[in-house]
Amino acid sequence: MTVNQKEQTAGASGGAAKTNATLLGIQSLRPSFTKSEQKVAEIVLSQTESVIYSSVIDLAEKAGVGETTVLRFCRKIGFRSYQEFKLALAQELVHPVKNLHGEVTEEDSLTTIAQKVTATNMQAVGDTSSLIDPVELERCVDLLQAANTIHFYGVGTSGVTAQDAKYTCLRLGLKVDAFYEAHLQAMAAATLGPGDVAVGISVSGSTKDTIDSLKVAKEAGATVLCITHYRRSPITNVADVTLLTAAKEGPLQGGSLAAKIAQLHVIDILCTALAMRIQEKALTYKEKTAKAVLDKKY
Repeated sequence: MTVNQKEQTAGASGGAAKTNATLLGIQSLRPSFTKSEQKVAEIVLSQTESVIYSSVIDLAEKAGVGETTVLRFCRKIGFRSYQEFKLALAQELVHPVKNLHGEVTEEDSLTTIAQKVTATNMQAVGDTSSLIDPVELERCVDLLQAANTIHFYGVGTSGVTAQDAKYTCLRLGLKVDAFYEAHLQAMAAATLGPGDVAVGISVSGSTKDTIDSLKVAKEAGATVLCITHYRRSPITNVADVTLLTAAKEGPLQGGSLAAKIAQLHVIDILCTALAMRIQEKALTYKEKTAKAVLDKKY
């Protein structure tokens, strides 16, 4: 019986029995693991909290094994993917309030909650700024300025960020589009070629649809940029240039505002730098786009 099956059985008989089923399952399965899988198990059991924020590459490096070993380990304990394993681990590891709201506690007043959330979002911007590599930033601006066509790819809340990036770039007079549906991403990526740029946005750096689309774009001859939290993650292996964001999110924090703010901060920096490079063109198109929607307001 897999760990997941055990959890389902426990859920049917009582919620208390389900607590820490994943960790207990790993301990019970340790004798059946290979030597490499034993290394992964040791890291998961000894550094459990850090694992829920680690990419598959991060965990593989900590354990001194290959990525395939980590994926095989996850399947052996009953999960279809590494992300599914992290989600289950997060659900049973720590108090739900901590997973959902970072440092906010149940004892906090509304004023304190507001202050903590504000501090978290402000820190996301500050930390992201400190992570930006000036050389990589300049390469990104150069590539976007010279691009024939720019595509932004993202799913979930990163897809919303991609749409925001499209709107901003349109106002600068750039030929740009954004796609947040997997099939459209893939088809759009296939239409790109040399001189075009595809930008993938993913906090985890492990979003399969986005990464697959970037691979298609690269095979078509386009240059690939990415915006992610993890320096070493699947998306950075595909990208020619990487820009990092500081805010991370656990498996239960999908759509974290701090993570989205960090993404938007990077987009804002890129677009502001582009606007300064093409001031005359940017001003002309800002005026044109503003006039185009003038009659949409009372």
